Amino acid sequence: MTIRTILFDLDGTLIDTNELIIASFTHTLKQHTGKDYDRTEIFDFIGPPLRDSFEQVDATQVEEMVNTYREHNLANHDSYVTAYPTVIDTIQQLKREGYQLGIVTTKMKDTAIKGLKLTGMDDFFEVIIGLEDVNHAKPHPEPVIKALTKLDASPSSTLMIGDNYHDIESGKNAGTLTAGVAWSLKGREALESYQPDYMLDQMSDLLDILGG
Repeated sequence: MTIRTILFDLDGTLIDTNELIIASFTHTLKQHTGKDYDRTEIFDFIGPPLRDSFEQVDATQVEEMVNTYREHNLANHDSYVTAYPTVIDTIQQLKREGYQLGIVTTKMKDTAIKGLKLTGMDDFFEVIIGLEDVNHAKPHPEPVIKALTKLDASPSSTLMIGDNYHDIESGKNAGTLTAGVAWSLKGREALESYQPDYMLDQMSDLLDILGG
């Protein structure tokens, strides 16, 4: 079946928030544990909801760490965040061609909208599913299914795109096609091991896939 609906993860897929996320984790972990974490250690925290990541560190300080992280993240947001190359032009083209577009993220919705507004993409998406909209975050299928329901879209004609295995697994669990992005912080090979249907070297590759 022809793809008519495209769902995107946000951070690390459409917008480059990697350095902001790393800085926010570094700040938070240092403040609450006294330990200096290096970048590779922090990579393991990126992708899941914040509470799940901080639960691994110290279950007694989860709420405090989430609050510290979000305060740092919001205060420094606009200094870091940019769209990845070819993303904005590609999204504009998809919108012109009539594709249904949605965001499925593990961020809170207001923070996701902040990033979309900063990069000029806040008018392109018909649905945004944030962490507060679901009981089960990716890789559970619920976030993708909720987006499909709001769009009245079929899984078989939908493509879920992301930079993390949570995105690929969530799409597969919901019955959609999936695509990974080669600019994933964890590396192309790590994402390819989850066998997405497509791998994008840049977002504009999506136009070739859809045209083919």
